[in-house]
Amino acid sequence: MSTTNNFCGRTRREFLWQAGGGFGSVALTGLLSGDGFFSKSAQAADSTNPLAVKPPHFAPKAKSVIFLFMYGGPSHIDTFDHKPDMIGMDGKTVDVKTFGRGGHKTGGRIVEPRWKFKQYGESGQWVSELFPHLSGCVDDIAFLKSMTADSPIHGSAMLMMNSGKILSGSPALGSWVNYGLGTENENLPGFVVMLDPTGGPISGAKNWSSGYMPATYQATQMRSKGAPIIDLQPPAGMSRAAQRTLLDSLNAANTDHLALRSDNSDLAARIASYELAFKMQKHAPEAVDISQETAETQKMYGLDNKRTEDFGKRCLYARRLVERGVRFIQLYSGGNHNDNNWDAHGDLEKNHNYHAGNTDQPIAALLKDLKQRNLLDETLVVWGGEFGRQPTAEYAKGSGRDHNAFGFTMWMAGGGIKGGQSVGTTDELGSRAVENPLHVKRLHATILNQLGLDPNRLSYFYGGLDQKLVGVEPVEPIAEVI
Repeated sequence: MSTTNNFCGRTRREFLWQAGGGFGSVALTGLLSGDGFFSKSAQAADSTNPLAVKPPHFAPKAKSVIFLFMYGGPSHIDTFDHKPDMIGMDGKTVDVKTFGRGGHKTGGRIVEPRWKFKQYGESGQWVSELFPHLSGCVDDIAFLKSMTADSPIHGSAMLMMNSGKILSGSPALGSWVNYGLGTENENLPGFVVMLDPTGGPISGAKNWSSGYMPATYQATQMRSKGAPIIDLQPPAGMSRAAQRTLLDSLNAANTDHLALRSDNSDLAARIASYELAFKMQKHAPEAVDISQETAETQKMYGLDNKRTEDFGKRCLYARRLVERGVRFIQLYSGGNHNDNNWDAHGDLEKNHNYHAGNTDQPIAALLKDLKQRNLLDETLVVWGGEFGRQPTAEYAKGSGRDHNAFGFTMWMAGGGIKGGQSVGTTDELGSRAVENPLHVKRLHATILNQLGLDPNRLSYFYGGLDQKLVGVEPVEPIAEVI
């Protein structure tokens, strides 16, 4: 006797689902629909245009975000977290618990800050010599000096900073913003990432992926050299008329699809992607045409200096994209591995002098340019890496520091952020957050809040759960900076 349809050993749920040749599943679906189970799914997306503008949960302060990602982990105690008690302690052995790529340690040799600090602005914020240009913008900046993360390892720490999870597979922050708000410019992507010319970061595209959301919400890569967006032009010999005919055919197929099924998000997303690529062929080149900028503006961003030209060009691109309604833009300083990014395990001074020197003037120019164009109030600028660095040396010799996820500094400016202040503190050595620890989830909650999105309400139904960027438990924005 065949045992193909034998339900022995199955759960009651499986029995109900498969009973009657599968018609039990139809009945169960009807019951679940009646209870509103499926209404929790991702219905915010327009069935024909997933990137259609959607209303925020409440009045937003910011319209766009520019995330300046300092890949590798800049040292907070050498940049913005002034530790005067460390002066004179260079080389001394101290008892301090650390956890980095070298594992757990209970002591080490102090590497005192290698750059002098001064107070700047009316607010008297401390900034090291590494940032002579940015020091003039401190009254617009809120420094978050007690950030914490869950991992001291680059790959997982970057995924957490970009997606809220240490494991891959979740949508990036920019994808959540794209999904929650849509885009105001149908001719440009809503989420753009600009990588360092030395290469992408560890974990690669997972850091700007849409995860379990449709691919429409993932980032579009833009370059500062060569064609800004690769693979944008059509195949050789394919005219715009032929492209238009192809899109019309796809849209017609989508119309037929809508008549047959209500679950059309995947096909709609693919068609929206084709449509966007078609429109970008005309509009993207203009958006990144910096020849339209004055010589004074280009000089302000450092385009006349080989050290600052690349990052300056990308910062200028970011301002032009914000002007055109792009929601979320992420710029990477540092790529590849070792000293190609801020990961200063060996020679701290050589590493940080190089990367700060490449980015200081362009970042200050971006803040000043946005402000003089009345764009800073509606553009949230975020600066930071995946973690900070330890107060002790990693090796017996040299000034290199290991990773530190127990306490580090990031900053925010514009977009309704109250500048000229510092929130939270680390201990006297900068080894860990001691006052008002701020987990990465709270940074994410603040970004969403400034965009008019409730971080505990914005969700995407996947795997039987209402998935959220900030996780299951409620997370509050950082009230002190709002």
